[in-house]
Amino acid sequence: MIPALGLVVGIVVGVLLQPEVPLWLQPYLPIAVIAALDAVFGAVRAVLDGIFNDKVFVISFLSNVVVAGFIVYLGDQLGVGSQLSTGVVVVLGVRIFSNVASIRRHLFNA
Repeated sequence: MIPALGLVVGIVVGVLLQPEVPLWLQPYLPIAVIAALDAVFGAVRAVLDGIFNDKVFVISFLSNVVVAGFIVYLGDQLGVGSQLSTGVVVVLGVRIFSNVASIRRHLFNA
C-alpha cells in the first residue's frame, strides 16, 4: 500500500509543480524511465514468485538507471548515442515484456 501511495503522491506533486527537465538531461530521461520500469516489473515478478527482497530492488533500480544512462552517455561521447540508446531500449524492452509475460502467467494461469 505504501508504494502505491508514494506513486500517487509523486504524480500529484509532479503535476502541481510541473518541474522542467534540464536540456542536458533530456536525452537520458527516457532511458532512465525505461530502466526504472524494468526494475519495477522485475520486482512485481519477484513478489509473485515469493522471492522479493527490498535491498535487491533498490540496488537493481539504481544500477539499471545508472548503467543505462552511462551507456547512452558513452554513446554520445563516441558519436553513436542514438544507436546505443536504441540498443538499451531493445534490451530493457525485452526484459520488461518477459517480466510482464511471467506476471500474466502468475495472475491468469495462462
